[in-house]
Order: sequence, then structure tokens, then C-alpha cells
Amino acid sequence: MASFWWIKAVLWHKKMTTLPSLLNTYLEAITPALTKPFLDAPLMAIDLEMTGLDPIHDQVISIGLVPIINGVIPLDKAQHMMISISGSVGQSATVHGIVDNQLHMALTLAEAIDWFLSKTKGYILVAHHAPLDIQFIQQQLIRCFGQSIPLVFIDTLAIEKKRCLMQQPVLKEGSLRLNASRTRYRLPVYSAHNALIDALSCAELLLAQVSAMGDIKKLSVKDLINVSR
Repeated sequence: MASFWWIKAVLWHKKMTTLPSLLNTYLEAITPALTKPFLDAPLMAIDLEMTGLDPIHDQVISIGLVPIINGVIPLDKAQHMMISISGSVGQSATVHGIVDNQLHMALTLAEAIDWFLSKTKGYILVAHHAPLDIQFIQQQLIRCFGQSIPLVFIDTLAIEKKRCLMQQPVLKEGSLRLNASRTRYRLPVYSAHNALIDALSCAELLLAQVSAMGDIKKLSVKDLINVSR
């Protein structure tokens, strides 16, 4: 996890630049969450489905959001949105199962980003292998606003890697994948696969991870967070 003061410095430095009002408001809203106890911190598990793994050239086609409030997952507040893209989903459909005709009535990228910012404002983002999702989100911000902002996040994969390396020096290939990580905490493996289910899986994994750390009431969110540049 990154130094808390380094995270604050990154956010402060960006606030000193000229930002579109929507991005400036989003950046300001995250500050109160940074020093909260874990159980009090507003968290939002996210997952993206994309046409590929290159944030510059590939496109986001769906986003799943699952909040964690006071250490509880309110399923009635979970949301999933499809996003229209330029061109075809191509061979990526074999991974996420989304085909072109499902995106005909989907949100535009601008609508999707507006929705994402409104739903996650004030929340610390949570994802499994978070840097990939964060890079894609930041690239979408650049496409919509011409610039991006730092995003504060918790990476459940990084947490799991650290925990596993404390027990064994070499990790097996694939041992840090989402389902493999869930299995170590005796969490069920969901047969369905989409951005919403994966966001839920990530949220459940985080709660299991922090529970295994010991007294969750003494855990501060600043011990887990990182920030993108």
C-alpha cells in the first residue's frame, strides 16, 4: 500500500491544476474518506468488461458497481450498466459473453462516465487487479474531458499477494485470480460471469480479507489504499 502522505500529496497537487468542475468536485469528495476507520469508510467495488486489455486502444463495454457500507454489502444498491462502443466487440465476446446487439441501447461513453462519477463520488474504489480497471477509467476520463484525475483505490489482488507471500515464498500461476483467492476464504465461486457478479465477488473477498487480518474495528482504510497518478 502507498504512503498515506504520498496519496494526499498526489491529490493535493492535482487540485492545484485547472479541472472541469465535475472532476474537481469528484476529487474534493474523496478527501473525508481517507482517514476513516475501515468500517466507516464508503467503499465501492467495481469491475469492468472490456474489448481487450489495452486501455489506450480497447473500450469499456460494461461496468458493475457494488457498494460496501459499514462493512455490509447492500445488494439493492448494486448497479450494472452497458456502454455502446465504436465498432464490434469482436473476439472479446468469448470472454465476457456480451455481443454487439446487446449494446445497441446502451449508454454512450459520456453518459456512462457521468453515471460512474455520480455513483462513486466520495467512495474509495475497490477492484481485483485494480490498476487495470483504474487505467481504463482514467482513459475514459481523458476521452470525455481531455484529462484525468488521481483515483484512490484498494486492490484485493495486492492484499492477497501480500498475505500469500507471508506464508510461502513462491506463488503458483493463477493463484491470485479472483476465484482462486475467494476459495482460500471458503467463499462460493459464482457460475455466472459479468461485471456485476465480479464486482460483488470482489466486495465479498475484501470483507473476508480484512476479517482474516484480526480486529477489523482497529483497521484504518489508509492502511489499504493506493492512488493512481
